[in-house]
Amino acid sequence: MTGLSTAILDGAVALLCTLMQERSSVAELAENLRRELDRYSPGGKLPSSRALVDRFRVSPVTVSRALAQLAAEGLVVTRPGAGAFRAPARPGAAPAGDTSWQEVALSAESAADLVPRSVDASGVLVSLAAPPPGVVEFNGGYLHPSLQPERAMAAALSRAGRRPGAWGRPPMEGLPELREWFARSIGGAITAAEVLITSGGQSALTTALRALAPPGAPVLVESPTYPGMLAIARAAGLRPVPVPVDADGVRPALLADAFRATGARVLVCQPLFQNPTGAVLAPERRGEVLRIAREAGAFVVEDDFVRRLVHEDAGPLPRPLAADDPDGVVVHVCSLTKATSPSFRVSALAARGPVLERLRAIQVVDTFFVPRPLQEAALELVGSPAWPRHLRTVAAELKVRRDAMTSALRLHLPEFALAHVPSGGYHLWPRLPDGTAEASLTAAALRAGVAITPGRPYFSAEPPAAHLRLSFAAVAGTGEIAEGVRRLSTAWTEVREQAGARG
Repeated sequence: MTGLSTAILDGAVALLCTLMQERSSVAELAENLRRELDRYSPGGKLPSSRALVDRFRVSPVTVSRALAQLAAEGLVVTRPGAGAFRAPARPGAAPAGDTSWQEVALSAESAADLVPRSVDASGVLVSLAAPPPGVVEFNGGYLHPSLQPERAMAAALSRAGRRPGAWGRPPMEGLPELREWFARSIGGAITAAEVLITSGGQSALTTALRALAPPGAPVLVESPTYPGMLAIARAAGLRPVPVPVDADGVRPALLADAFRATGARVLVCQPLFQNPTGAVLAPERRGEVLRIAREAGAFVVEDDFVRRLVHEDAGPLPRPLAADDPDGVVVHVCSLTKATSPSFRVSALAARGPVLERLRAIQVVDTFFVPRPLQEAALELVGSPAWPRHLRTVAAELKVRRDAMTSALRLHLPEFALAHVPSGGYHLWPRLPDGTAEASLTAAALRAGVAITPGRPYFSAEPPAAHLRLSFAAVAGTGEIAEGVRRLSTAWTEVREQAGARG
């Protein structure tokens, strides 16, 4: 072996030893701090980072990573410029529920004929396809780059890449610390052991529907609902059955009728800022929906896709349905993607009972696991001071944009009925005048320089009226919103004149 080769090998060995030593130091310091937490009352301040460096004779990086690990576990809270504090005590564990009913639900076979497993992605592509240059993007499904935490994500990814073992194979279920963070975000009695890390909400929904319903089975869906979920269901050979939504969410009486009429064992719903209506499931309906599903021996797939895109004026949010479900009725889906970037595809599936093993098995077969560097970056991001700052910034900006679009529509397009203005999410859902041809308006709008999303793909059956979904998150700011509504008004005038000429 040459001298150069020997030097390279020695250097690699030294680096590996250093990384292993650092990993051991972080784990050791975190354990020491855990044992000492009882000395502090909830909210009590821990020693400063400098004091911990001097006392334990470790580097500032080791102290920072140990505190970040405890923060991810919910044991401490870090405040920029103030230090680290013991976190408030978590509520006691709720009594264990009865998940034995799932054995019947998971093994029941449907007598329905199989349906074609064709895939129609048109409803999804509308919000994914980038419009031509100069076109105002009212059809986008993600935050504009100016709203994305690009610096924080870049810094998180850089730090993640230097973590010991960052490029190794992660646990199949996901990193324990990240599962714990998602479990605490969901709340209730959900534990890290009941959480699986998945690659984006779309992947999580696909896993859930494949796990819960055999091909040919009916699946109850809100009407209207997210086109991507309808595409998942149809690609899996399932039969979407619509259950109407009003301003207070899915309607319980119609839900019970749908379960009785179809024998369905799955309902997919978005209780918070539903896509596309923006409705929030009313408090009096939450328990009723769970009761109806439980009596039908059915699962509720809760797509909590937009909780982190709440508006500044929203007030306290209701807890996820999963937080109030001891019996394993709810399979919960949540994601970091909408609040960060379309490429930051980190999400979670949470479930209780034997269904969890089926979900895990399907995910492993489909994807193996979410890349570890991305999971490590997610931990770095949500544990950093930049994360709450980003959420506050987005909450304020989305409110400003929502108000700007609402005002512009009411001024320039009063014919477009806005029955509900949501306090979360990133779009409005105006109803068009009776007789409006959505396709004609969509085409005219594109000619005028604004891309919009027609309402038809959001319905699994014939729609009761024509609608548009107009996003205010994917544009550069309020000036672009005003220009986009002006262009849409021009398109609307063109469509009306054409209709009048034909008449």
